[in-house]
Parts: sequence; C-alpha cells; structure tokens
Amino acid sequence: MELINKLDKIAISVHAHKILRKLLDENPVLEKILLNANTEEDALGAIKNWIFPKLKRNPAAEDFYHSKKNNPELFEQLFWEDYAAIRILDYIDHAGEEYPDQNIHCEVAITNPIKMLWLATNFGVGGAKPGFFKDMLQLFRQLKSSLPWIPPQNHQIIEWMDRYPSGIDKKIIDLRMQNKKRILQILLKKIENKEIRSKQYFFETGISQLEKEEKMEEWWNESRFHLKFAVRSPEVLNEMLDYSLDPDTMQILYNAKEKGIPFFVNPYYLSLLNVQTPEFAVGADLAIRCYVVYSQQLVEEFGEIVAWEKEDKTEPGKPNAAGWILPSHNIHRRYPEVAIFIPDTVGRACGGLCASCQRMYDFQRGRFNFDLEKLKPNESWKERLPKLLDYFKDDAQLRDILLTGGDALMSSNKSLKHILNEIYKMALRKKNKNILRAQNKKYAEIVRVRIGTRLPVYLPQRITPELGSILSEFKTKASKIGIKQFVIQTHFESPMEVTPEAKRAIQILLNSGWAVTNQLVFTTAASRRGHSAKLRKVLNDVGVLAYYTFTVKGFKENSSNFAPNARAVQEEMEEKVIGRIPEDEMEFAQKLMATPKNIRNNIEKIRTVNDLPFLATDRNILNLPGVGKSLTFRTIGITRYGRRILEFDHDRTRNHSPIIDKMGKVIVIESKSLEEYLDQLEAMGEKRKDYERIYGYSIGQTEPRMPMYEYPEYSYIVTKEFSNLEV
Repeated sequence: MELINKLDKIAISVHAHKILRKLLDENPVLEKILLNANTEEDALGAIKNWIFPKLKRNPAAEDFYHSKKNNPELFEQLFWEDYAAIRILDYIDHAGEEYPDQNIHCEVAITNPIKMLWLATNFGVGGAKPGFFKDMLQLFRQLKSSLPWIPPQNHQIIEWMDRYPSGIDKKIIDLRMQNKKRILQILLKKIENKEIRSKQYFFETGISQLEKEEKMEEWWNESRFHLKFAVRSPEVLNEMLDYSLDPDTMQILYNAKEKGIPFFVNPYYLSLLNVQTPEFAVGADLAIRCYVVYSQQLVEEFGEIVAWEKEDKTEPGKPNAAGWILPSHNIHRRYPEVAIFIPDTVGRACGGLCASCQRMYDFQRGRFNFDLEKLKPNESWKERLPKLLDYFKDDAQLRDILLTGGDALMSSNKSLKHILNEIYKMALRKKNKNILRAQNKKYAEIVRVRIGTRLPVYLPQRITPELGSILSEFKTKASKIGIKQFVIQTHFESPMEVTPEAKRAIQILLNSGWAVTNQLVFTTAASRRGHSAKLRKVLNDVGVLAYYTFTVKGFKENSSNFAPNARAVQEEMEEKVIGRIPEDEMEFAQKLMATPKNIRNNIEKIRTVNDLPFLATDRNILNLPGVGKSLTFRTIGITRYGRRILEFDHDRTRNHSPIIDKMGKVIVIESKSLEEYLDQLEAMGEKRKDYERIYGYSIGQTEPRMPMYEYPEYSYIVTKEFSNLEV
C-alpha cells in the first residue's frame, strides 16, 4: 500500500496531460463531476449516478450487468454503447481491488481508474501513463457514440487479406528457392571443412562439386538431414540468414545464449524467412520471424518464468488444478472427455523451437526437448505404455485421446506404429469390458484419436508415404471397433508457411483418411488485419479446417508476441464473420471431416455456393490456467499503465470438471496496454485507424463449437459417474 501511495504522487507526463485535456473537453459532465468531487469516493458515486440511467435504457444491458453468470442471450442484445456503460460500472464496482500481477513477479496491481482521473484532473498526479488515458478517452467516446460500431465491409476485409502472399504463390516459391540454394551452399562448405561431422551426411573422396550439390539437394528431402543440421547458435542463425539480422537483434540473441535459452531452427524452416524483401513480400514473413527471433522481454524473464498451465503440473496420484488424478507426467487433463498422452519417445521433442513456447518454463531447468539422443525410450517403455493407456480404458468419461509431445510425429515410424497399436488394443479392451456393464453404467468408449504435430509446417519432409500407410492401416482396423474420428491437429501460423512441401504433406495425411485441423496462435504479427482470414483461406485451399485461434499464453516473457484479447474479439466479429457457414449448410459441413480424401472438394462446394472466402470453423479463445478454453470475459479494471484486467468465466457450452463451480472466475492481467499493442502494429506498417474500434471490445463471449467437432453419439447412455477425480 505504501508503494501505491507513492505512485499516486507521481506527476503525469505532458503527453498524458494532452490526452486528459481532450477527454475532459469532449465530456464536460465528466469534468464537472471530477472538479466538484472532494474525494475519489465522491467521484465514484457521482459517476455511477450519471452512468446507470444510460444503462437502464436497455433492460437486457441492465440484466447483463447485474448477472453473476454469463448469459449468452443477454449478450446478443447489447448495443455498442452498452459495452461502455457496463465497463464504467464494472470499473467502479471493482475500484481499489488488488491482484497479484504475474507480469511483475506477483507484485500488487491495483485498479482504480476513476481515482486516476480525479487525481490527474485536480492535481496533475497519479502516475497514470498515456496508454491509460488513451483507453479512457476511447471508452467515453464509445459511451456517447462518437466512436460508433461500423464494421468493415467485405471488400475491405478482402483487401486486407490480399496484402499477404502465401507460400504457394510463384513469386514466393522463387524466393524460397534462392534461400534454399544459399543455405545448402553454406552447409556444403561446413561439411567440406569438417565443421560438421556426420556418419550419414558426408562426401566420398573424389566426387565433383556438381555431385556434392546433387547430394545436398537429395539430402534436403530427408527429415533427418534438417534435424542434424538445425541451427543451435545466434552466429550460425545469422550466417544462414545471409547476415541480415541487425546488431540490436544479434545482441538480444547473444544475451539469450548467455542466459541458456536454447536455439533450434532447422534449415527448411529458415528458408521460409526473407533475407531480401521485394515489394510484394514486405512484412509477409513477420509471423514466422517472431517464432525464430527472441524478444528482449523473453531474455529478461528467462530464469523467472512462471508456468501458465496450472493443470499441467502433475504429481502421480494427486489431483491437478482441475481435480484430475493422473498416473504420471505422460498424461495431462482438463476436461472429462479428453486427455493428452505424451509418450516417452522422441515424440517429446519438436522439429523446431517456437519463441513463445510454454515449455520455456521447463527450459529454465535445462530440460531441453532437442537432445534427440537423450529422448530415445528406455527398455521399460514398452512395459509402461499399456499400463499408462489403462488410464483411458478404466475412466468412465474419457473418449478422446490426443497423442502429442513435444511433437507426436517426431517419433519414428516404428515407435508411432507401436503406440497406435497399443491405443487400438486399449480401445478394444474398453469396448469389451463395456459389454459386461449394466445399462446406465456403461463407460464412454474411445471414439476419437488425435495426433498433435507441427511437422507439416516445421518439417514436411517427415510426412512420407510410409507414415501415411501407418496412419491408414490404423484407421482401417480402429474403425471396425467403433473409433469414428481420426484427426491430425497441426499449427500453421502464417499463409507463408503453406508451401508446396507442406501442401504435399497435407495431401498424404488426407489420403490416409485422417482429417487435418489447425490451431493458430494469435501473436502480434498474426493479428494484423486480414492475416488470420487469409490463413484460413489458404488452409481451406489445401484441405485443412481451422479449429482454434489462441490468444498468446504467458506473462511478460511473451508480451512482445501478445495480442490483447480485445483484438481476438474484434477479429472474430469484424473479419472472421465473413466466413460464417449458413445454417442450412451446417448438416453438410458437419460431415466434412468424415471424408478427408474429398474434403478439399467439399470445402470448395460450400465456399462457392455461399460465396465465402473461407470457412470460419475455428473459435477465438484463451487457454485459461486450470479452467480450459474460453473467451467469455468482462473488463473489470485497468492499471495506471493501461493494462486491462479481465475477469474470465469458463466456457459453459462444454463439460468441465465439477471443480469449475468452486474455482469461480479467473483474473487475467494483460501484459501490455492497447496503446503499446497499436504502437507495435504501426511499427509493422499497419494503420492505427484500421484498429480504432479495438478499445470498445471489453466484453467477450465464447463462440459455440462447430458441429463437425462434436463427439459422435453413442447407442447407449453413458454413465454420469466420474473416474480419477478428486474435487
């Protein structure tokens, strides 16, 4: 409290004064209230008395404001101005509340925006930053409709989409071919000079330069080659990028190396980065670049990063944050119906390192997932595997197994085949045991198997016809015992990642009978106007359905890549909306994933008949610690730095652990203000005016899940019993 009192005495800047003056000039009633209030409490009461009658003009808005539980029907009846009135009243109701802020190592963050305005107006103090005043200025503009809700027209969204080329555009393919040749020449010299030694990749004595180049071209098509020659240092990274990284960036990377942050970028993925940028490709690779190049905030925080996923902390035999009792680190779980299975194979590794990866928390302890030799399974794995899968067999509600890692497809074909075979045997055992159970006591049988992988993006060379055969064989026999859904869950971040190689890999997966869905992480670069919409279109073109669009997880370490949740709501309501599937097409759309071999044609049918640029089959959400996925929130506070404080409710459209009713709401303090976010976008070449309504999106509502992602119905009633749960 002493620190708060000191901050209250800090004079606001000249820039902040100017924004405040504009706010007061535009709102004379507000200025009069603030000047006539003797105390901050007087100001709070007077503003509440002023605002509340505005809310009463819409009974649905008044009911929504008073409601303790989120009500989707009331939400649909809110007007743009109601958002502002509700936010001001929520600010007043939560005034003076303190929250531990993980962005500043659990120091106290306090919300009291009316007090900040009162102090600034009367005394020129309070320490509030320009980002705070800009947010408040836009709030009152929204309240009085001088910042109306005028969504962009379809042609504007298409124009935004058209700014982003894809990796299958001819000009981009030509650029990547130049990159590939440059990288291969660098690697060729390193092999010649014995800088890199490999029992598999070496040149026989006496072969010509042309033969060496032909060998390198041949090796490029092998996934092992890219893993062997992955970049593991800033120096080599810059060399591979033709020394195009500037000195400031290199200093950040050197500091990252000193701190122990790992580097792991394979040559193929590096070839997707521009080193020379012609006009048609300016800014096109930014969403890829932010996955490879570390931020200053990450380097500063490394060593003090706090785990975001509370429920992923597992202790054998004890309940996790969601109440589920788990047998080992191999199984993670949030929901009744699905659990993640992480094998003790090279599948715990990745084909590359994403800068905003949540595993940075683990890397702090030196537990890297790029030491491929160390990650090979020991002899006991074959014995442990079926015992671990018994967790799924003996659970009353589990029906969906998500095989992931790391990256599930980093496992060898032999390991993957073994794991899938054990999953098949587990599912069969569960089905057979169910025959003996009485009606209304029957367990949910396994109906969905998913594989989580980014290799179609990071290392498409891994997706071979042999892998396709393994997946096809598993589907054929698993279908006979009642498993109905087979899904590859991948992660394309940019239309520039959809390359000819990736397209070929996707086709192999589709031909094997597995549907492919995509999870996008909504980074700052990926959140630019039209970027996610263009990605959905390009993915649809190659037969991939969008599944989730995730707000970036984490605290200050990921603040550079973090796009505020207001932008996730704006993208959903202003851009993604043009891809909504009409109700009369839903029955056809529901069957899309059932026939992966024909999915491209079926997607195209829906798009053509309904004149849709893409199918908006994903949900924009945040992965909440301990609660699961949701975008249902209200903005209940704001710090003096302009960082919004959101109160999240869980997604009530799906089942949860019963612990959800005891956990209550989840508070998330965002890691940057909207003003800081817009500054970043402007530095990327964006126009601030294109985003000005972002300030008004202070309430979120989780979208319903699309029909194609629902579980198939059983021919019997599944028991209401829960297993492995301790609330």
